[in-house]
Amino acid sequence: MPVENFGHEHEFEPQYGLPERLPADEHIVWQGSPDAVALARSAFHMRKLFVYFALLFLACAWQAVESGAGIAAILQSVKWITPLSVVALASVWVLAWMTARTTVYTLTNKRVVMRLGIVLTVSFNLPLKRIAAADIRRLDAGFGDITLALHGDDRIAWVHLWPSVRPWRLRKTEPSFRAIADVQAVSAKLREAWSQATGLPGQAAAHDLAAHSPASLMQVSPA
Repeated sequence: MPVENFGHEHEFEPQYGLPERLPADEHIVWQGSPDAVALARSAFHMRKLFVYFALLFLACAWQAVESGAGIAAILQSVKWITPLSVVALASVWVLAWMTARTTVYTLTNKRVVMRLGIVLTVSFNLPLKRIAAADIRRLDAGFGDITLALHGDDRIAWVHLWPSVRPWRLRKTEPSFRAIADVQAVSAKLREAWSQATGLPGQAAAHDLAAHSPASLMQVSPA
């Protein structure tokens, strides 16, 4: 069964996170969404943006401070960068929050379903048998990403998946569970479901890897 996508408004979905009700022989193993804070930090780079605007703020104020100007002159020197910084950071945070709120990842005993999109919702159906490999990347506080490499010519446009996609894999995109909680437990469930669906053994990810380092979760040579 190939990878499929469904245009779908989630307000009318027959089952939460899914474009259709599951058949009798299929059940949900795990279902979750990105954590807004972890997603803002990892996918939307909020920390880097905060540092950038802080440095820009200091650069604007430095000349007035160095010349010994008063508070009024210092405030005048940063009058344009302050509202710009607030609006930019707030906009990125709202975008991250809305993305987390509208994204649902579902793992069943037969497939992975990704419901994505803030305005226009799209669901991607990834049969476990079409998944060739998976990697896990741990973030802070137990959060992390799980990326899925697809067999053969199966591919989805990067722009349709973002931010639920592995960074910098543009030609052969890898759909991803981004910024999910308890990523180690979720990876174990994915590995077990994949092994049962394919009849192949999964590879346990190493526990001693440093945070933010990708580790192989499961892999098989393409058919």
